[in-house]
Formats: sequence, structure tokens, C-alpha cells
Amino acid sequence: MRTTRTYVALTVTGAVAIAAIVVGINTANASTTASSDTPTTRVVDATAKQAKHAGKKPTIVLVHGAFADGSGWNGTIERLRKDKYPVVAFANPLQGPTSDVATLKSFLKTIDGPVILVGHSYGGVLISGAGAGNSHVKGLVYVAAYAPDKGETVGEVNMHPVAHPIPELPLVEVPVKNSAGQKDALLYIKPAKFPAFFAADVRSALAKNMAATQRPVAGSGFDQPIRAAAWRSIPSWYLVAKQDKALNPELQRYMAKRAHAHTVESNGSHAVMVSHPRTVAKLIKAADHRTR
Repeated sequence: MRTTRTYVALTVTGAVAIAAIVVGINTANASTTASSDTPTTRVVDATAKQAKHAGKKPTIVLVHGAFADGSGWNGTIERLRKDKYPVVAFANPLQGPTSDVATLKSFLKTIDGPVILVGHSYGGVLISGAGAGNSHVKGLVYVAAYAPDKGETVGEVNMHPVAHPIPELPLVEVPVKNSAGQKDALLYIKPAKFPAFFAADVRSALAKNMAATQRPVAGSGFDQPIRAAAWRSIPSWYLVAKQDKALNPELQRYMAKRAHAHTVESNGSHAVMVSHPRTVAKLIKAADHRTR
């Protein structure tokens, strides 16, 4: 869509032992009055949370990108559910990183336990921004997605030089005013061109339906930087779509390498999660196994 990790991990046994020591200290000093928010209390609380979530499968949060919706993840969801993963497809507002990242951050607060964030295309911008500073997020999976750095915009990423450029997306611009009353534009891919650029390896009837139901993205969003890059502190994985005509595969490899992501490649189009859901699900499960 081109317009555009050291910490020391306590085992549950070790953590419980520490909790026991802390409780013993509290008992020995029972005459001392302490507030409910002392460091000791916080250690006990953290230990309890560790024990609660030990061995629990992470919730897989799938974030779609521009010109798409959550249904693009259906094949991936089916495969993850077979392995008993809790899964949810976040409804990306597509209004730009500033508000979309904030919305995803708020959404993540409703999920109890560990999380793996998965982003496709522009959805990668959101997981990069929203995952930063969230201790529940254990891994990031980019699926033919943008992985911008702190302070970087989608537009700036698109300007990174590549040896083999691809044609610009054939877009339709619909002039609008945003919630602040400022001029903006909603961007669509021309429906007749959508299959070739976005979903070339998806069966024809489905690709046409995707074109008809595509959701537009706010043009102004491509100039909005993210405030943090989660891949700088959280392990990441990247699936490069080698036949992508919307986000240059060379650009995908550049971002994956920069993020030190565990990278695999698929002979898929930009809609690789639709055409190769097994590959996507396999990568997500690999991310879970490596982050436990």
C-alpha cells in the first residue's frame, strides 16, 4: 500500500519463591505500617500475574491495513483457532497513525494476558506504535507490512530507494473534511485495478468482492509519524510477499532487516494473508513458541 529486545525472566517457581520471601519479610515487620502501593506489594502483585498467565496462549490481535477489512484474516483465524489460540481482528479506523495507534492502545487494555500483534500493510504502522511500552505484547508479526521507525512516516518509508521500483497504485481520491474540519481525501484503489495490484493470486470472484468492499484510508495519514517503534524492544517476525505489487518486496526486506526480524518469504501477492493463510498462521505460531 505504497502511497503513500535484555530482560531477566523469572520462572514461575522462582517467582513464587521470591513472593514467599517477600511475604516472610512483611510478617517479620508486621508492626510497620505500609501503604497498599509499597514496592513489596507491587512485587507480590507482579508475581501473582506471572503465575496466572504462565503457560497461557497469547491472544493473537490481527490488524488489517488500508483498502481491506478484518475478513481478510478469516483463513488465518480458522487455523489459529484449531490450535486453541484466542484471536481477534481489530477494526482499523484507517484515519492515520496519530489516532489509529491510540485506538489500538486502548483496545489492547481490554485484553487480559500476553498478546502477539500481527499487522498487514498499514496495520504494521499501528502494531509498531501501539506495541511500544506494553509489557503484555510478546511479539510482533509483520505480514507484507510497514515497520516504520520512531518519528518516521509511511511517506518517508516509501521514499527509501530500491533497485526495482513498482508502479504507483491506481487510486481514486474522494475529497472530504476530517473531524477537525480540515481538508483531506479518502483513498481507494480503482476497483477494476484492485485484483492485479492487491490480490493477484486470490481467486477472481473473491478478489472482485474485496475490491467492492474495500475500505478507504485517509490520505493525510501518510504524513503522520509514529512516536515509538515497538520492534526496537520487542522480538519481531516478517513475512515478505515476493509478488507484492502494492508494497515493494525490496522495501519489505529493508524494513525486516532493519528491525532484525525473523524473516520468511512467500510467493504471494499483497493479500498474502488471504492467498497463503497457512503460511501466515505458521509464522504467528512460530513467534509464540519463540517468545514463551
